[in-house]
Amino acid sequence: MKSTSYYPVLMTDDVAETAAFYRDHFRFEPKFESDWYVHLQSVEDESINLAVLDGNHETIPEAGRGRVSGLILNFEVDDVDGEYERAKRAGLPILQELRDEAFGQRHFITTDPSGVLIDVIKPIPPSAEFIAQYSDDALPQS
Repeated sequence: MKSTSYYPVLMTDDVAETAAFYRDHFRFEPKFESDWYVHLQSVEDESINLAVLDGNHETIPEAGRGRVSGLILNFEVDDVDGEYERAKRAGLPILQELRDEAFGQRHFITTDPSGVLIDVIKPIPPSAEFIAQYSDDALPQS
């Protein structure tokens, strides 16, 4: 299969609220908007897309209807400290405070109105115990 695009679609009970959250806090803009589906694109990188869908819409097979469960969206950023401060000023819930991880991340975790976890990450050099677990082309640099 040759994919031409890939993006997550979040099922929610409140499409407008969830889409507004990503627009207001993660710099997405709508490219298609209806009351049951919104396609969002990053204002900073058009290859980064996200969609929000009414979890009970008729296009979803009955067995799959509902809302998001067990999902984390990772956003890698250049300035995680700045994003953390911006999220706190905006009153976003901080579920995991900003911290460095030995496996090579500086990050914090918040959540969207539907309960999707959002991990905001800056890759950092891992500790010696984790270096061997990376392929040479994936090792985070400082």
